[in-house]
Amino acid sequence: MQVILLERVAKLGQMGEVVNVKDGYARNFLLPQKKALRASEDNIKAFEAQKAQLEARNLETRKEAEQLAEKLDGQQFIVIRSASDSGALYGSVTTRDAADAATEAGFSVDRKQVILNRPIKELGLHAVIVSLHPEVEVEISLNVARSPEEAELQAAGKSIQELAAEAEAEAEFEIAELFDDIGAAQLDEDGEGEAQPAEADEAATDSDEES
Repeated sequence: MQVILLERVAKLGQMGEVVNVKDGYARNFLLPQKKALRASEDNIKAFEAQKAQLEARNLETRKEAEQLAEKLDGQQFIVIRSASDSGALYGSVTTRDAADAATEAGFSVDRKQVILNRPIKELGLHAVIVSLHPEVEVEISLNVARSPEEAELQAAGKSIQELAAEAEAEAEFEIAELFDDIGAAQLDEDGEGEAQPAEADEAATDSDEES
């Protein structure tokens, strides 16, 4: 199907260009999203008549997007999820989750603006693209963790593997200390038990001297 673009579409073309696209892509995305019109003679004439207005509106929305981009670019948002010890999520983090995290932090982001090649299914820091306008994109980071404390450690640069190794080492240290305490207590008990015969010998010696 031939369509005329009403705005810039990534990997497709600029506003006003007539391009060939698959029928399904046009019907399911471009036309309902009002990003394009069928390239009929009437629609092309209508576009030419409205071109100046469309360009002015595009410029205005781009400026608004650029202002938001200055604040949003590089931001990191925490998403708390349950996960296994290996870091695999019980579920996944989607575009809606990313948009909700940004919105809760005070940024107006719609899930349709979030670009994910595939859902996030593991703990860690994940770079995510947000398309604020056909000509304005920013990169944010999602800090996916099991707790705010874990998120803080990940933000400091520690991976889930390093955190797991530290937790394992700490557990081994605590076990070793426990065995040391048990061993020391056993030695104390043994020492008290051996002192009794010595006291008995002293008592016998005193008795002999009195005799």
